[in-house]
Amino acid sequence: MSVPMSADRFLGALRAEGLTVVQVGAWRTHNRNHKGPWGPVNGVMIHHTVTRGTAYSVELCRDGDSDLPGPLCHGVIGKDGRVHLVGYGRANHAGAGDSDVLAAVIAERRLPPDNQADTDGNRHFYGFECVNLGDGEDPWPAVQLDAIARAAAAVCRVHGWGSRSVLGHLEWQPGKIDPKGFTMDSMRARVAERLK
Repeated sequence: MSVPMSADRFLGALRAEGLTVVQVGAWRTHNRNHKGPWGPVNGVMIHHTVTRGTAYSVELCRDGDSDLPGPLCHGVIGKDGRVHLVGYGRANHAGAGDSDVLAAVIAERRLPPDNQADTDGNRHFYGFECVNLGDGEDPWPAVQLDAIARAAAAVCRVHGWGSRSVLGHLEWQPGKIDPKGFTMDSMRARVAERLK
């Protein structure tokens, strides 16, 4: 368990991992903290956007919609590998998920099946939305996959976490399928390699 890093440290960690970062508006103070606490933080969650195009995806993830106000994540990772920071603090990305999964993330052990939604994930996870239609056919360019691994590794490095602190939305909340098109085991392997 960790106290969330400052917004400036987050930005610095991403850049130190070799990422190109785009700062969108007043991202440092754009959050949902009035709805509940952010922290202690325990891991990094990966999502796909179910959208096409970086500009639209960034706008949606920053602003949300009438049903789910933004920010919908902390960073949006485009197909070109750039990370667009849209918010910092509590974000509407993880939703309610499985307390057994949270315990496994904290212990950095293999994740159990997510079969309940009894824990507030928005409190516990950094979130990255990755631009992809999520249909299993939209490609994941190598530069985007590399950026996802770098972003997750950047957060893990600051907090002293291993790759088992990285999970997909589909491993947290019953009924979710994201990210679709690569396995989280393969992504954790990439993160582990970066953390060596």
